[in-house]
Amino acid sequence: MDHYVVGVDYGTLSGRAVVVRVRDGRELGSAVHEYPHAVLDRELPAELAGAVVGLPGEWALQVPEDYREVLRTAVPAAVKAAGIDPGHVIGIATDFTACTMVPTLADGTPLSELPEFAAEPHAYVKLWRHHAAQPQADRINALAAERGEPWLARYGGLISSEWEFAKGLQLLEEAPAAYAAMERWVEAADWIVWQLCGEYVRNACTAGYKGIRQDGRYPSEEFLAALNPGFEGFVRDKVEHPIGELGAAAGLLTAEAAAWTGLPEGIAVAVGNVDAHVTAPAARAVEPGQLVAIMGTSTCHVVNGGQLREVPGMCGVVRGGIVPGLWGYEAGQSGVGDIFGWFTSGFVPPAYHEAAAAAGQSLHEHLTELAAAQPIGGHGLVALDWQSGNRSVLVDHELSGLILGLTLATRPEEVYRALLEATAFGTRQIVEAFDGAGVPVREFIAAGGLVKNRFLMQVYADVLNLPIRTIGSAQGPALGSAIHAAVAAGAYPDIRAAAAAMGSEPGDVYTPVPRNVAAYGALYAEYRELHDHFGRGASEAMHRLKRIQRAARTGRRAEKLAEVTA
Repeated sequence: MDHYVVGVDYGTLSGRAVVVRVRDGRELGSAVHEYPHAVLDRELPAELAGAVVGLPGEWALQVPEDYREVLRTAVPAAVKAAGIDPGHVIGIATDFTACTMVPTLADGTPLSELPEFAAEPHAYVKLWRHHAAQPQADRINALAAERGEPWLARYGGLISSEWEFAKGLQLLEEAPAAYAAMERWVEAADWIVWQLCGEYVRNACTAGYKGIRQDGRYPSEEFLAALNPGFEGFVRDKVEHPIGELGAAAGLLTAEAAAWTGLPEGIAVAVGNVDAHVTAPAARAVEPGQLVAIMGTSTCHVVNGGQLREVPGMCGVVRGGIVPGLWGYEAGQSGVGDIFGWFTSGFVPPAYHEAAAAAGQSLHEHLTELAAAQPIGGHGLVALDWQSGNRSVLVDHELSGLILGLTLATRPEEVYRALLEATAFGTRQIVEAFDGAGVPVREFIAAGGLVKNRFLMQVYADVLNLPIRTIGSAQGPALGSAIHAAVAAGAYPDIRAAAAAMGSEPGDVYTPVPRNVAAYGALYAEYRELHDHFGRGASEAMHRLKRIQRAARTGRRAEKLAEVTA
């Protein structure tokens, strides 16, 4: 009799579930549930807060109930699509965006679900791309450098505003009442596991990469008190909790969660994980030198290494952070697919929409076709892919996008191509940083929704001058979670064995074209000049503009609040 596992992948805008056969990794059924509230980046709607509450710039919030709804809808739908007996499911595992933080009470109740905090933005989930804690991140970095904190080098010399401590410090300083009421500061990856099995277990992956936990320790209480006296006790009282290793069982499915999902009560629930890191086993990329790029709204790059190295601007290196026994390295780009979507949603004339519809294409497909017909460099443009800041290698979310070379003759497809190329150039920066620090990238594997764009994949191969193979599964993170569920249920002894049996077969392979490699080399040189000029301190224009914008929006929010309360 065959057994099955369920993997659930929580992305930025939706959650997707996949049912996988344990013996060979065959994906039998899947389903997607779009979050009803999506990303709250401009306001809290009246239906949640009682009245519309405006948000300043760089905020990104979500609603916990949207995550529960994925379990109630996508999981049963995936099981139905698979046509299996749910009684033969032996485990479930989840992965999540990170660093996505949920402030809760001791029992896991999110603060946003308490009436007294419904109108407090800081009570809601802070999504990974919430960048409003940059001032707090700057202070953490400055103090850590001044004190010579040994953990700082494990994060390439800088920690991000996206991460746990910066967001927690922002909560303390901007919403002290909510901070005082918060009893647990929980990664969403762990919160959803808590909902499934009734046990709160911190996963080793997010604790190491986003929670600044190295060699079994967090930053000291003395360090936290030096940041803000009220921050002392943050680790002891709100963060520290037992750590679960990847592939282990966090607990067993509760009766309530069994009713939500239609799965058997008491099956294994795996320790939580991050969407990027969990994809490596799905791609059968569990050995040193195999870099996996999970390309969606953002891109996360993960690679294993046999030795500890300090890589400038990396998001972190964690022992066992991807696969037990190896050092797992992470880097990333905060905006990739988001940038393409931003451009098509606001900057493309109606005639292009009409032409795409007439051709039976999406707007992205139409622009890609037009862009592919251009010669390399023919647009006369070079762009910086920083519309969501720079995660690696500069670790600076006060940076912003730039397009150089615009003229009155520039066409939308030329800008679109320049943006595609910019994200490839950003990836090359990351690969070169790894190679230069002694973490060689021997193989580049692409996963995620953007691999469907064949032109984009060829651009990446030419820019990197590396062959690129794509993962055969369209559900890489969910498949990776299913692999971890199988290990947690005892079907395989470890992640490597499960990946060998259940991992996806390769998809397409893209080989660099020598003449394209040379042509992109010239454009990349221009990208690097702009990258260093704006990103390494020669010009502070981007930072000044952010400060001007923040001051203007903060003032406007105060005016709006006064109008509402008058």
